[in-house]
Amino acid sequence: MDNSKQTRALANTIEALSDEKSYRKLFHAYRDEEALPSGEVLKEIVDLCRAILFPGYFGNARISQQTIRFHTGVNVETLYALLCRQIYAGLCFADKVCTSCPEEEISAEAEKLAEAFITALPALREILSTDVAAAFDNDPAATDPSEIIFCYPGFRAIVNYRIAHELYRLNVPFIPRMITEMAHSETGIDIHPGATIGHHFCIDHGTGTVIGETSIIGNHVRIFQGVSLAGEQLMPGDERDAVCGKGRHPILEDYVTVYSNTTILGRITIGRGATIYGNVWLTEDVCERAIVRQNKAKQ
Repeated sequence: MDNSKQTRALANTIEALSDEKSYRKLFHAYRDEEALPSGEVLKEIVDLCRAILFPGYFGNARISQQTIRFHTGVNVETLYALLCRQIYAGLCFADKVCTSCPEEEISAEAEKLAEAFITALPALREILSTDVAAAFDNDPAATDPSEIIFCYPGFRAIVNYRIAHELYRLNVPFIPRMITEMAHSETGIDIHPGATIGHHFCIDHGTGTVIGETSIIGNHVRIFQGVSLAGEQLMPGDERDAVCGKGRHPILEDYVTVYSNTTILGRITIGRGATIYGNVWLTEDVCERAIVRQNKAKQ
């Protein structure tokens, strides 16, 4: 291709990409001094949360009982500052028509939300300690609870989910989903931050596990790799907005176990104490203490 043809090809491509019809639904108009939420900074925020929640495992390895107050104080103050800026960016990004101006109001709201999240950290630590216990008690291969905290991908995904869920509960836009998607990328475990999950939750192995937005999971629930808690697909003619936020994913009551590669579809209830064996597709309720498995193949 000669230079003149190459120049025309580039010019035509630029013109096509600059046509409003091409980018109308994919364009974000920045305000002055506005930045989008940063994945890099959110990773730092998650790392700080880990260091605060599990002192000695993450962050400064030289932390001791004598220095824990100092290190916790430094980490919490840093976390608050970073979170304020990221929540501010998320609020601005969500406010596409600039209805929440002036800037001072958005900044004040970001500070309020960051403070609310910080005050929830003790409760987050408490429920995560039950998740550690559940993983250790249910896995004979685990040599020590420390191994769960430091190594297990299922627990890593749960930590990200618990952080994200608290921000989701506070109606922080975008950031909760970004945090759970970080864990999704790292572990292959996809938990929507809107899901409701009780204490003593365990994901064993976990790769390919999916937990949808309106899923409700009780206490002492254990699930394995490849489990999907999925919402029913929209049918032709269904209005998307009519189902948004409505309960469309499964409910797992207390003490349920779901083994690998099982799909539980729609707003059905798996009763307390039920066991669902692997490679099962469920679209109907399961009663308490039931055992569900594939039918044996006929000879």
